[in-house]
Amino acid sequence: MALEIPDFQVYRGTEPPRFASQAELECAKVLDYYGVPWEYEPTTFVLEEDENGRVLEAFAPDFYLPDQDLYVEITLMKQSLVTRKNRKLRKLRERYPDVRIKLFYKRDIERLAQHFNLDLAPS
Repeated sequence: MALEIPDFQVYRGTEPPRFASQAELECAKVLDYYGVPWEYEPTTFVLEEDENGRVLEAFAPDFYLPDQDLYVEITLMKQSLVTRKNRKLRKLRERYPDVRIKLFYKRDIERLAQHFNLDLAPS
């Protein structure tokens, strides 16, 4: 079942966003509601290449907030399973030291959902 995408007011992307999860959609709704301009997965950062320049590993953060020059990644994985994502963020910070990124963990998203009464159930 596809996610129903509202008519966003401050979305800055050129193509309609295609969210990977209900949690991403709900976060986008919160950003939009508060008038925080955002883009969805606008940049893919190359983290590792082979000797021929082929991309072996890359990372596309979920959101970019242009007014804050900040990338935001959200994960609903259990804390014990986020090691791989943390490793990718560490690689991104090493390779692109000027890129600002914030990772929101499951507990952060659950607090946000409780505060804003959001429905984060998978669709």
